[in-house]
Amino acid sequence: MRIATYNIQNIFYRDRALIKKYKAENKALWVEEFETLMLKGMRTNQEFNRMRALSQLLGFEDSQHSPYLTMMHKTGQLFLKKDVAANTYKATHLTDWNGWVKLNSNPINDKAIENKAKIIKEAFADVLILLEVEDRASLLEFNTYFLSNAYTHILYLETNDVYGRGIGVLTKEGYKVKSMKSHVNDFDTNGNPIFDMDLQEYKISTPNGKIVTVLSTCFLDDTVNLIQSNAKIEVQSKRIAEVYQTMNESNDLIAVLGTLNAPSYSKSLWAITEETDLKDVSKHRTFEVDLDKGRDSKYFRLGAYKMGVNIKQRDYLMLSARLFKAVKNSGLIRKGIWFKKRPQWEMLKSIKNETHMASEHPLVWSQLKI
Repeated sequence: MRIATYNIQNIFYRDRALIKKYKAENKALWVEEFETLMLKGMRTNQEFNRMRALSQLLGFEDSQHSPYLTMMHKTGQLFLKKDVAANTYKATHLTDWNGWVKLNSNPINDKAIENKAKIIKEAFADVLILLEVEDRASLLEFNTYFLSNAYTHILYLETNDVYGRGIGVLTKEGYKVKSMKSHVNDFDTNGNPIFDMDLQEYKISTPNGKIVTVLSTCFLDDTVNLIQSNAKIEVQSKRIAEVYQTMNESNDLIAVLGTLNAPSYSKSLWAITEETDLKDVSKHRTFEVDLDKGRDSKYFRLGAYKMGVNIKQRDYLMLSARLFKAVKNSGLIRKGIWFKKRPQWEMLKSIKNETHMASEHPLVWSQLKI
């Protein structure tokens, strides 16, 4: 059984607020690169194209239309409200209204969508967990037109996420999801949902009749309110540990995976990493990953996956003691990530700039003999 987890960061469209956050984090690097190109006496056509791309990323050229109206769905009908007037118009088959509507999401670059599929195809997983998926319809379309219907069973559950991101489960022939459970309604002592997104449980049967339990989650990344974010992650980690310990009483085959947005040594993940027998597959002797090129290849960054793989560990595939013993191979695929400066690694040749990036996250996989 080959299992993989991948934070795909939406398939066809992504909320504008999430795109804006990514731009804010990288603005300083883009400004420096743009200024370097500006100071050059002679520029190649490739450099001119890069300057055009950077000018759009930095907001010098904004091709987005200003919103003239906002659309609201109410009682089965669409209502349109002008931003500058109090009058409200109703869109029906009689009015044939035509105009601009404010959208909260942007389409993802076609190249980026193709690159997402390339990463997934390379992993060749029997069981694939996709995080940050916009809806089931997108998942079905992606499987049909980009994955050549590689997966026969596709499930999707919504979460508590304010941006509408859910979690998808895709399995190949012979692997079936026997049951699913959501923890969106797990509440803390103050009556608030514990999970910003969700903790989802799947019991998956293998071709030989074995049952593997998968716990999938995604913690939100909040670099602005770091103290509050770490406290939230700690609460979520404790709840995951509780659920896992209950299941592990019978020494089951259990995998806990997803985006935890914290390094493994973090106190906020202590309940999972230190108070259970879960083992991170990146620590297995078989763990394979393309190393950094150049002078970073011998360097180890605290919180990274391993020496020469100097990207911060945010995505995890952790296995119960019994399942960890069944690992035959494992690894990480980061060819779909655009590197900013250093360290550098092998990328897909189809990635020419940031907009072609498959995701900011790597895909983590493991081959299990069960």
